[in-house]
Amino acid sequence: MSSFQYRSARELAALIASREITPLEVMEHTLQRIETANPKLNAFVALDAERAMDEAKALTESIARKGVPGPLTGIPLGVKDLEDVKGMVTSFGSVPFKDNIATGDSVQVARLREAGAIVVGKTNTPEFGSTGFTKNRLFGTTRNPWNLERTPGGSSGGSAAAVVAGMVPLATGSDGGGSVRIPASYTGCYGLKTSAGRIPLGPVPMLYMSPIAVLGPLTRTVEDAAMFLDCVAGYHPAAPDSLSRPEYSYLERLDSLPKGLTIAFSPTLGYATVQHDVMACVEKAVCAFEELGHTVILLEEAIPNVVNAWSKLFSLNIYGTLSDNIDKYGQDMGRALVHSLEEIKQLTLADLVEAQKIKTEQNRVLWNLFDRFDLLLTPTMPVEAFAAEGPPPSEINGQPIHMLDVVAFTYPFNLSGHPAASVPAGFTESGMPVGLQIVGPRLRDDLVLQASRAYEQVRPWNDHWPMV
Repeated sequence: MSSFQYRSARELAALIASREITPLEVMEHTLQRIETANPKLNAFVALDAERAMDEAKALTESIARKGVPGPLTGIPLGVKDLEDVKGMVTSFGSVPFKDNIATGDSVQVARLREAGAIVVGKTNTPEFGSTGFTKNRLFGTTRNPWNLERTPGGSSGGSAAAVVAGMVPLATGSDGGGSVRIPASYTGCYGLKTSAGRIPLGPVPMLYMSPIAVLGPLTRTVEDAAMFLDCVAGYHPAAPDSLSRPEYSYLERLDSLPKGLTIAFSPTLGYATVQHDVMACVEKAVCAFEELGHTVILLEEAIPNVVNAWSKLFSLNIYGTLSDNIDKYGQDMGRALVHSLEEIKQLTLADLVEAQKIKTEQNRVLWNLFDRFDLLLTPTMPVEAFAAEGPPPSEINGQPIHMLDVVAFTYPFNLSGHPAASVPAGFTESGMPVGLQIVGPRLRDDLVLQASRAYEQVRPWNDHWPMV
């Protein structure tokens, strides 16, 4: 069974479909692996092992009688603890919500279940997904499988750690400023931030005030992410801005990357500072696209730094979700989160107009950029994973930085809505993973997946995982 530990979801699904293994065998191994690795990592914060085993047994019996009902039949799934699973607590990593039992599945979880996936449990997240490292008062700190002293990133840090440590092949994530791509970069797996509206969000108590947060998978392979997206993409009335289901399969199109693309590479976006050995890894990774026959051009122009607009709108979304509970529960929440929510109360109409002006200028620049280039490449993160309990670094290469400079490459594409992915790009001198970010034109999730897949084939990573 140990040979299944780092099998991709697609490989496991094929083995189940051919009846070489059963969902029950996979689930038994999964729970054993979690029992071994999770105490070191704190990736899972809640398990529903009994229900998972019951579902695995039922699927095993059903397959024996009727065959395989769905593309993810028997595949163990981790769900980020910002998302509902019926009968399980959705705590948001927050003490006041430790008993918040969900009465139904999120749209995404329901669709993954319909495809045959089995929810194993909930993965850790910083409180309400508010930081780029995974630590909260309720469940504590999640650690990086490559180095237990380092963070796996956030806010989908528990999901990434679970995938990279061989606990589950698939886990859900969400991304409001990099929360899928940050942990993908820091742990060396694949993370896809989908286009705004591609995967329906919700149901949620209140619709988000700004469409910057999206859902996306954390996986070991690009194929798995494409298969995941095939199962969950498509309109749902719970998310009125969600997009219609494409008329094609992302998985079936995966190996159809057009030839002769013109690709921009921006090492800094015009304003970021990058750790020297991180940049060395990224530059080598960019060469893969030239090896594939594409033209890569160094982008000399700057992209507008939208940090002020993004941070206001990001905090505004959290404030909208928590506005009825801040006075009641604030004393039990993390101080940094409460402080940011108090600050957001001071927003004025002029602040919101200014944020929209910045977003408009960013749109103009990116519109022009993607008229000239098919894809944009950047580092995913400017630094390697830092200490598990934080704080983020205050300098890079000896130069002082602002706190949000640590996520300089990710948040711009939440504000703009472009799809983006992080692919593994090597390791720093201290042995920590580095990510390359691939950004596509709006709504071209298919192109981002295709480029990721082509890169994966010339720079394979699925044969090298940490020993935890």
